[in-house]
Amino acid sequence: MKRTALASALAVASCFVTSTFADTLGLEVPYAANTPSIEATLGYPTGQKISSPEAIHDYFQALEKAHPDQVKLKYYGRTWEGRPLFFAIISSANNIANLDSFSAGMQQLADPRQTDAAEAEQLIQSLPASIWLSYGVHGNEISSPEAALLTAYHLLAAEDQATQAMLNNTMVFIDPLQNPDGRGRFVSRYYMTAGLEHSADRISAEHNEPWPSGRSNHYLFDMNRDWIALTQPEISGQVDALLDYYPLIFVDLHEMGGDTSYYFTPEARPYNPLITKTQREALWQIGENNAKWFDERGYQYFTREIFDAFYPGYGASWPLYHGSLAMTYEMASARGHKWRTKDGTILTYGDGVKRHFVASVATIESASQNRQQLLQNFWNYRSQAIRDGRGSDNRVRIIPGTDDAAAARKLAGLLVQHGVEVNQATESFKVCGNNYPAGSYIVDGAQPAQYMVRTLLDERIDMDQPFIDDQEERRANNLPDEIYDVTAWSLPLMFNVDIDGCNSVPSVDKIAVDGRLIESGSVTNADAKLGYVVAWGDMNAGRFLTAALRAGLHVKQSDLAFKHVNGKTYPAGSLILTHAENKTDLASVVLELARESGAQVDGVDRSWVLEGPNFGSMNVNRIHAPNIAMAWDEPFSSLNAGHTRFVIEQQFNYPVTAIRTEQLARSNLSHYQVLILPALAGNFSHALGEAGLANLKDWVEKGGVLITLGTATRWAVDNDLLASAREAAITDKEPGHGDDNRVDGLLLETAKDLAHYIQADESDPYWTAGILARGDVDQDHWLAAGVKPEVVSITVGNDIYRPLTIDNGRNIVSYAAADRVVASGYLWAENQQQLAHKPVLMWQPHGRGMLISFTQEPTYRAYLDGMNLLLMNAIFGGSAHAQPLR
Repeated sequence: MKRTALASALAVASCFVTSTFADTLGLEVPYAANTPSIEATLGYPTGQKISSPEAIHDYFQALEKAHPDQVKLKYYGRTWEGRPLFFAIISSANNIANLDSFSAGMQQLADPRQTDAAEAEQLIQSLPASIWLSYGVHGNEISSPEAALLTAYHLLAAEDQATQAMLNNTMVFIDPLQNPDGRGRFVSRYYMTAGLEHSADRISAEHNEPWPSGRSNHYLFDMNRDWIALTQPEISGQVDALLDYYPLIFVDLHEMGGDTSYYFTPEARPYNPLITKTQREALWQIGENNAKWFDERGYQYFTREIFDAFYPGYGASWPLYHGSLAMTYEMASARGHKWRTKDGTILTYGDGVKRHFVASVATIESASQNRQQLLQNFWNYRSQAIRDGRGSDNRVRIIPGTDDAAAARKLAGLLVQHGVEVNQATESFKVCGNNYPAGSYIVDGAQPAQYMVRTLLDERIDMDQPFIDDQEERRANNLPDEIYDVTAWSLPLMFNVDIDGCNSVPSVDKIAVDGRLIESGSVTNADAKLGYVVAWGDMNAGRFLTAALRAGLHVKQSDLAFKHVNGKTYPAGSLILTHAENKTDLASVVLELARESGAQVDGVDRSWVLEGPNFGSMNVNRIHAPNIAMAWDEPFSSLNAGHTRFVIEQQFNYPVTAIRTEQLARSNLSHYQVLILPALAGNFSHALGEAGLANLKDWVEKGGVLITLGTATRWAVDNDLLASAREAAITDKEPGHGDDNRVDGLLLETAKDLAHYIQADESDPYWTAGILARGDVDQDHWLAAGVKPEVVSITVGNDIYRPLTIDNGRNIVSYAAADRVVASGYLWAENQQQLAHKPVLMWQPHGRGMLISFTQEPTYRAYLDGMNLLLMNAIFGGSAHAQPLR
């Protein structure tokens, strides 16, 4: 019996720990015994187990306890699931003792307006270099956080002179785990699938995660795309810390496909044009030093392919626009304990840990050996930014906020979170021939963060023409293009907020803006006798609506604009709350809701309306608090599901119930008034089945509001819920020979004739990596209540739909004409022509319910704030206009 129990225990243990790697992943240097090893602290040697988030935290706490003079842990927040977010600062005892002085010195060096050249030279001579190593932003890219443990251990335990020199010259910042929630999800699921021996087979359960994968965080964000919007605490907190210390080098350590090798800087084309020649040369130098370390150990690697430096929303891009160096490292992933590559080699977890560790130490060495030059380059960059801003024709950006107060405040606050100086005028002013009201936001480009200002606010940042020419040539040869991510990201466009440029600095009293994203609202005539009106048209009003519904208030909404006897004209969608219809102390509740939401609320003593519908009109509908369901799990895109849930729950402040596909197919949905289908990543028709489709159709006919996003709209078309059709690419090509094996003779007189002939007879439009596109709005429909005549939407992919005919529904938003459709980014010429006037948002009634279809994802990366009002109208306006049995 005892022998059987022991054998069982050993078998279970083998599922979690392998003996492939003993504790031999460090370098060939002596290590001191007084530093707690990974094995002594966690119970297993380095690389033999995938450490949990809790184990990683435990180890760094142990290091700080053992070396309080050399290690400081700093906490910058908690994840949505409550796990701590922290980084460690490791250096010599002298450097750590002077940590506050270091931070102050970097702040001085970062602002050449306050620090003259002589003072800067003293700082450059005295300050240590600094490097920030960020690991594990994708929770299922598992080897880099383990390498963080080994890197920290090495720095503190290694007794060789080279390591001591690094510590004397360098502040090393280690963020060991940017995504604890995603890693926790991966580790738990991975070890649930482990058997007696770990499998290297790529089709094994160990190597195929269920939905959603561990890549994303709690709200299923790819956080390596969140460095523009800063919506997630894991990224926004890290940005706060980076702005405290301005580390000179930033490295984001990832994993990639297991059949590759190792990637490090320099990056692939295209480079963002705001990255300077000096920065690119320094990145090349770091890459060369990494190559030396890899060559010494026989490690394979590649550079200048796949991973570009164009989109500024990566972790490995953002620091560049403050004057630092930033780069991505990618290791072939075992995605578990071991992986059989296509050539039969077994790649182990320890292989990834060791290579990431070597790359980390090699880059620390680069920082240490180039300390003075890095500091000088940082100072030069910040100085040049001020000069460029001062001489720019667009020196000053002005955000009036008159078109959308909520978006203007959020944009100003977000810029401050990015380290940009923003001021707000306390009086009206005139500059560059335009009049601006008090409250306008002012960004002067003559500041050290000018390049961050430009990359976030410029309407266009263009890829270089030689790169574009190469992509067109690749397309002509039926090769995929090499555009890695979206080609447009202008915040004013994505927020759909007005912004002006001017080359003169206005003479006006102003105050500094802080990083708050919402300004407190207020109520005029708070003791009004009849009730309150909230003008619709921004997210301040939207947040007021959701808060009022959750508070149980009776809220009505006007489909049409109206002019009240108080002299104000209120746009379509405006909210009405009366004392008679609310039995609570309405005045005090409205005051609190206005303060929290940012809404401007008008108290009214009378209901008399001079123009437009009266408060009791059939054009004024009660908004019942809807129960919102969202499809969850396969075959839906986890990213779009997460983005959408986040926008509704954290930006609209309204709860969502996630329902798995199997339950959607067979359950009674009458409890829900709205069902959202996120973008698809698989076959929903197959998953739903005929009975499930009938269930959804019946629910809609009885008064449900079905909202499809992005590729889910394909499903609506294919299943006769939406009377549209998806288009093939436009072509003037005559059909080829098809399946015929004997055909008439054909003359191909030129190579161009050949290239034309070999194109497919029918194909989808060419894939678009991501542009910002203009859409024209049908403002006569309640779905467009409060929405501007033009919106800007992301366009990704190759779905182009036919407009609805008027007998089937309405096209609420349509792409603009071909010469206007591209607001920013690069779009293939034939797509630009074909997209013109095609639908972005369609509405089709069904019985007592309706279908509302977005052809793109309005919640993409949660940074399309300019689309939020349309989504709110779809959810809350849709449920108000549907006619279920209540």
